[in-house]
Amino acid sequence: MDTNRQKKTAAFERCLEILDRLRVECPWDRKQTNESLRTNTIEEVYELSDALLKNNVDDIKKELGDVLLHVLFYAKIADEKEQFDIADVCNALSDKLVFRHPHIFGNVSAESAEEVSQNWEQLKLKENKVPRGVLSGVPESLPSVIKAYRIQDKAANVGFDWQQPSDVWDKVKEEIAEFSEAADSMDKKAMEEEFGDVLFSLVNAARLYKINPDNALEACNRKFISRFNYIEEQIKLAGRQIADVPLDEKEALWQQAKRI
Repeated sequence: MDTNRQKKTAAFERCLEILDRLRVECPWDRKQTNESLRTNTIEEVYELSDALLKNNVDDIKKELGDVLLHVLFYAKIADEKEQFDIADVCNALSDKLVFRHPHIFGNVSAESAEEVSQNWEQLKLKENKVPRGVLSGVPESLPSVIKAYRIQDKAANVGFDWQQPSDVWDKVKEEIAEFSEAADSMDKKAMEEEFGDVLFSLVNAARLYKINPDNALEACNRKFISRFNYIEEQIKLAGRQIADVPLDEKEALWQQAKRI
């Protein structure tokens, strides 16, 4: 084993030893369960997401550690219940990676990332002892935009997709027209349904053009926040309240923010 690998293994073992001790000696750590940790785990993953979006290396390292702690914690709780341990988790992951990469560990050919992704989805269906549907692996609690993307991606990997990316625009226009009709009738239920169809079709367009819609929307959110903060700051510097400033003045400041 090379020195670098030994260093990583030693660091991992240190984490395990510290958690073992905390689980016995710390009142807070001792009382944690899968249920009590679950919401904290979700929060930690979102904090990691924020660090990744900001490309803050120090925060990415910190938040990865927090996520790793939760992985180790769940495995420790299962070990105490004699269900499985962290070795079982690692071995199950290794077995899955080998099985899903036959182009590396077997004799299957895959020359592109798209081919690998398609093979991956097919292999996921084969490895389940109980037959599952193509979309059954999409977590129900995923945020809606990410969930729509994953649904569409999984369907595409088994051949249910547009022939060309440009083909999707007719569907987008169709859904917008249907929403417009629902809006004219002021039928709230129909409006909500048709608006969902519009969003779903736009997520599909993003996927076909190799754009992550969640990343794109988050970038737009941050851009809006930056420009709106500029408007608010300029109005405060003038000793005024933003709610009292006419819309045309706010629009002028918005255009300034865009130029800046």
